[in-house]
Amino acid sequence: GRIVFELFNDIYPRTCENFRSLCTREKGDVSTLNKKLYYKKCRFHRIIKDVMIQSEDFTEGDGSESIYGGTFNDENFQIKHDQAYLFSMDNQGPNTNGSQFFNTTSEVSHLDGKHVVFGHVVSGQLVVDVIDNVPIDTNGRPSQDVVIDQCGQLILCSSKMF
Repeated sequence: GRIVFELFNDIYPRTCENFRSLCTREKGDVSTLNKKLYYKKCRFHRIIKDVMIQSEDFTEGDGSESIYGGTFNDENFQIKHDQAYLFSMDNQGPNTNGSQFFNTTSEVSHLDGKHVVFGHVVSGQLVVDVIDNVPIDTNGRPSQDVVIDQCGQLILCSSKMF
């Protein structure tokens, strides 16, 4: 299925540009580790039922790569984890954003002030729900591969009726 989301560019320009570029691969292979910087074929490696679905890191397993070379700082925590279907940066502590992200599957306010919420799902909520219900092992690893098959950017055009 397809998940379409809107990024909060006006609030989190660096975070959104990092995520967008990792979806389009337009920044190429700028990794300090000489590995691809692209979400295509990236897996959701962890599911915490009714909390989040978490992407794997496609470089070293610690989420430490971004289009900026290494990690980058938290921009702010203006938007709260107050609902399902939010996109948020995963990290290893303050100011360590890279490539890993997660999608909330419920309200998770205990993550406020720790993870930057940078977008939300506008269509494909059912796909998120299906992923959230994939059987998992005791470590939250899905019993089957959940992979980003394709990714990119949709340009939404608005038209006015006269």
